[in-house]
This record gives sequence, structure tokens and C-alpha cells, in this order.
Amino acid sequence: MKRFFLIMIGFAMALSSCRQENPISDDPSHRLQFSVDTVLFDTVFTSLGSSTHHLVLYNPYPQDLMISEVRLMGGEQSRFKINLDGDPGTEFHDKILPANDSLYTFLTVTIDPTDANTPFVVEDSLLFVTNGNVQQIKLVAWGQNARYIVGDQTVSVLRYPYTIVADSLETTHWTNELPYVIYGYALINSWGTLHIHEGTHIHIHDKSGIVSWSEGQLIVEGTATQPVVIEGDRLEGAFQDEPGQWDRIWLQECRPGADHRIEHAIIRNGYIGVQAESFLKATQAALRLNNCIIENHTGMGLYALYYAIEANNLVVDNCGQYACAVQIGGDYVFRHCTFGNYWWKSVRTNPTLVFNNYYDDEEQRNEFPFHFEMGNSIVYGASKNEFVTDLSGQTVDTTYLFDHCLIKTETFQGTSPGFNSCLFNQDPLFKDARNFDFHLSDVLSPAVGSGNPVIATQVPYDLDGTNRLGTPDLGAYQY
Repeated sequence: MKRFFLIMIGFAMALSSCRQENPISDDPSHRLQFSVDTVLFDTVFTSLGSSTHHLVLYNPYPQDLMISEVRLMGGEQSRFKINLDGDPGTEFHDKILPANDSLYTFLTVTIDPTDANTPFVVEDSLLFVTNGNVQQIKLVAWGQNARYIVGDQTVSVLRYPYTIVADSLETTHWTNELPYVIYGYALINSWGTLHIHEGTHIHIHDKSGIVSWSEGQLIVEGTATQPVVIEGDRLEGAFQDEPGQWDRIWLQECRPGADHRIEHAIIRNGYIGVQAESFLKATQAALRLNNCIIENHTGMGLYALYYAIEANNLVVDNCGQYACAVQIGGDYVFRHCTFGNYWWKSVRTNPTLVFNNYYDDEEQRNEFPFHFEMGNSIVYGASKNEFVTDLSGQTVDTTYLFDHCLIKTETFQGTSPGFNSCLFNQDPLFKDARNFDFHLSDVLSPAVGSGNPVIATQVPYDLDGTNRLGTPDLGAYQY
């Protein structure tokens, strides 16, 4: 009897154990949930840096989940290390996460912040495969000593997260002691001012940029010997001339009396160098560009919509679409500028320079006042037609004038209205356009000595600081 009783107890325990086992879900709609979508190691390292974070995996379903694969995508070469449920490694298989349970993954990163070969932003990802679903979590760490600006807020009109760097009635100064790294959008709020001083180096990450909200103000104040440099955050040699590494500098209308000013700056390797657009107060304040280089952008170098821009000694070069696109009217003055486009990264079908004075909505054409002046400048490139207009003929207050310019175009000629003493389709003989050198290479260049001396008095020194008075050349550089 005692033996029978023990057998029955054993049978009951076995049955109970079987009942406690949960089926494993094979439902493709059952996916892992995570505590975050990006594990951000935001420690600013001052010596050999090491930091540990954790990621929590959740199974919210009444069945168990089989995680068929967990993989650190960088493998053994990754600067990140992971520990999944107590086990270290770079790859795991067939891990069961019980129903309505969670699992901790611990992640570490070790970086020497003084290593100049380390990128400013070090990235990897964790891959998870569950029921055929592939999910990834980004791993991001700071790689060098810098000031990091990290977007942590969202708003519908901005594609990527942002953080306010200059709030209303506040002036923020960025100086050159350490480089700045922008991850997301650095936003200047309405009635705020961001003042970037000489020699400051700004590195902008992918899908990131600088935004000035309506009535904010951006002041970039480099010097000839210490320009402000704004570029991507990849420092490897292969990325030195790689375009499209970051998004754009996006300037909305500034408040009257507080113009946006960018002086002695080099802006390169993004999608759009500078985008200036107005919504409510068109041309009441201006963007002033002096002694600047905007180059190697996959989209446009300078993109303006119903804005007021004054530019002197400006070089805009080698962009995948337009070097300069001016749309929906506005008020523009360019003196001693070089727009040169020899883009070779892909097929380019757009001209170097285009402008128009309208936009069409679903109901009608909307026309806007337009005034454009260009003097002692060059518009040239590898295509046959590097300047076109798209102007609506009904607006009476639309004027443009090219005074002593060299232009490559199949559309216009010397007798066309709007052109005064211009040269057409004559190679300016740039020194090395493909390598971003738009100096004039030879005294035989048609641009040499072809400028209007009156215009030169308004910009007496070229981009290198050379005096151009007397017999000015065309473009931003004096031969």
C-alpha cells in the first residue's frame, strides 16, 4: 500500500510538471519587445573609458518565445561586448524567453578617447531573430573627447530628434577648446542665438544637423586663419571626401535686425550645405555669407526659398544636384562668387544654378517678387548647360542681372537681356576642380582681369586675403 501511494505521488508530480510547461509560440506576429531602441553610452571619457549598460528583452505573450539568434553584428572586432543571461559572447542561438517574462542583456564598451583614429561616434548593433522576425537595436558610444550635442526630443516637423542649444532670449557660445559632435538636430529656438567662434570644429552625425527656428539667429564667426569647419563625424581617410554624411544647416527666417551671419566657414560632405527658407517674414532679415566654402553635398550646396541672401567671396562646388537653387522668389546679391560643379559620384542632371519665382498648389500658381544680382562671378561645370531659369511671366517685379560674369549655358548669350559684359562658355581653367581647388590656374584664364572694378570695391580682398582692386578677376579667387 505504501509503495502504491509513493507511485501515485510520483505520477501526480510528473503530471503537474508536464502541465507547467508552456508551449513555444510560432506565431510570426509575436515579436520581442525592448526597453530601448538604442543603447547610448553617453559617458564623456577622460582616460581609458569603459562603461556598462543593459538592455531588457520582454516577452509579453502567454507562450514562450524561442529567440533563434542573437548576434553582435561587429563580431569579435566590435568595441562592444555583450553578456546574455550570464553568458558572454558575440553570437547566441535558441534561447527561450518564458511567457510574460524578461531577460537582461548587459553591454560594455571600452574606448581610448585620446586615439585620434577612433571615430567620434562608435556604432554597432544587436540582431535578434524570433519567429522569422529580424529586429535590431543600435549601440552607440562616444569615441573621443568632445562636446556632444544629443537630440532627445521629437516634433512632427523635424524628421529626427533634436535638442535646444540656444533657448529663447539666450545666447550660446561655441568655442574651439574641444570639437563639437552633433547627434540629432541642434536647434536654435525662436529669439535664441547660437554664436560659433573662430577655429571651432563641428562634426555632424548621419541624420543630424543644425536648425534655426523662426526668429532664431545663427552667427558663425570664423577668421581667415581660423575658419569654422562643419563636416561629418567620420574621421577615417576613406570618408575625407565622402558626401552625404549628415543632413543640413536649416535656417528659417531670422528676426529683423538679427541677420544670420556665416563668415570664414567651410561646410562640406552633407546632404544640403545651407537651406534658408522663409514662412512669415520674407526678406525682412537676411543670410549673409562672407568668405565661405560650401562643397561636396549629395543634394545642394545652397538652397534658398523666398529668402534674402547677400554673399561675397563664396565658393559652392561639386554637388549632386544643384550647387545653388533659388526658389519661390526672394532678394539675392552675389559678388565675387564661384559656383563650380564637377560632381562625379553619380549622374548629375541638374544645372549648377537655377532660380524661379513661383510655386504651384492644387488650385493656382502663386508668384512672388524676385530680385537677383550676380557680379564678377563664375557659374561653370562639367555639363553643357549650367544655368537655367524657371520664371513665371506674369509677375512684373521680377528682375535679374549678371554683371561681368562667366557663365556656361546653352540658353543665353551676350545679347540676352539681364546680362552685362558677360563671358559665355569659356573654360575658366580651374586649378583642380575635382579635388575642390577652384583657384584660377593660368594667366590665360578668361576670368583673369575681366571683373568690374566698381563691384570689386565692395569686396576688395579675395577669399585668400589677396587684394583684387585695380584689375579684378572673376570668382572668389584672384589669380
